[in-house]
Amino acid sequence: MTIEQSKPKAWYEDFPEPKTKAAIMPRNRVMQMLSLRGVASILLIDLRRMDFEGGCLRGSLNIPAQGFWWNRGMLYELAYKADVEWVVFTCGSSNGRAPRCAAWFKEFIDAAGDEQMQSMVLEGGVKGWVKSGPQFTRLMDGYKESYWQDLFTQEEAKKSEAQSTTAQGDKDLVSQGDVTK
Repeated sequence: MTIEQSKPKAWYEDFPEPKTKAAIMPRNRVMQMLSLRGVASILLIDLRRMDFEGGCLRGSLNIPAQGFWWNRGMLYELAYKADVEWVVFTCGSSNGRAPRCAAWFKEFIDAAGDEQMQSMVLEGGVKGWVKSGPQFTRLMDGYKESYWQDLFTQEEAKKSEAQSTTAQGDKDLVSQGDVTK
């Protein structure tokens, strides 16, 4: 068995690659909409599964990304019947799951001929939301400050370690005379 054969497939590899991209929804705009609940027609979809801890945006619906492809039609039906204008997708950082699922949903909306509903990605994801301060975290259900502090501390430690390893590798190359210009 080769290394490629033993490597597990990513959750999205069994589904078609999106042919479009969904627009980014600024988190300030989402905060305003959530603050004016009942005025704005927004539905938040949280795609986290294994990392669904520390709280979620108020009123969001949790549909883990791994099962989204099969549920996009039902989500559309629910959003359509509720006259939702913006369906905004988020995950941890809105760099992987959210853009992919929002694009799939945008394609579904376009195929339905719906010109009113928008599929968008939350700027910065849940992490960006938390990092933006208390005016944002007050609009979270189950917010656990200690969880986020620990997570951000661990991420910063990993980033510092990676930078340190890279810097040491560069020093080793210079001392060995392997640096090319």
